[in-house]
Amino acid sequence: MNREYHKWHSPALQRDMELLVFGTGGRPVLFFPTRMARFYDYENWGILAALEHKLASEEIQLFCVDSVDAESFYNTHVHPEVRIARHVQYEDYLITEVVPFIKQKNSNAYIEAAGCSMGAYHALNIALKHPDIFKKAVSMSGRYDLTEHLADFRDLFDGYHNQQVYFNMPRQYVANMHEHSLLEELRSLTIILAVGQTDPFLFNNQEISRLLWDKGIPNEFYVWDGYAHRPRYWKKMVELYL
Repeated sequence: MNREYHKWHSPALQRDMELLVFGTGGRPVLFFPTRMARFYDYENWGILAALEHKLASEEIQLFCVDSVDAESFYNTHVHPEVRIARHVQYEDYLITEVVPFIKQKNSNAYIEAAGCSMGAYHALNIALKHPDIFKKAVSMSGRYDLTEHLADFRDLFDGYHNQQVYFNMPRQYVANMHEHSLLEELRSLTIILAVGQTDPFLFNNQEISRLLWDKGIPNEFYVWDGYAHRPRYWKKMVELYL
């Protein structure tokens, strides 16, 4: 299986960023790591091994990016305004640096965004905001409003709210999308949501699925037995949904 390591200094983030590429062709998948995880964790957890047949047959090509969650959402040492601003810089890095890199490596225009846990949030959020780039979003075990307190998962902005926070919380902004041309683009997006029956994010997933349907945006919603918020479940999910 082809494996490539890449690193460059990001102008958007003003620091070095790393990623891994697996496979040589097929549908490119921008694969986001879990909460504060690294670009190599899916490989270490055996999730890449579960996709070996799809990679070898050039059905998909994976681009496993790093995150800056520790500098943004989970950086409690800075004001929430700084946290969300850092996330916006991260999205700029993805759109202006990683996406052109993907297009340079792969001419297939059908780009997917995927991720587990916090990666699921990143995947859905970026696909909903950029349906001109992404044609599919696969979000596994995610939550889609980081301002909510859910079980042991706190509000990542400590009650703070501004426009940047709003426009990066799908559960908040989807309900207020009215522009016809944007909705038409989103209605052609393939969206897959998967979550465990006892995952504290279940209701959040039910809400975002309903909000999308209310806007005429189709989505597939799968509820798995148990908690299903672990790599052994994600191995099975990626085989089914990517």
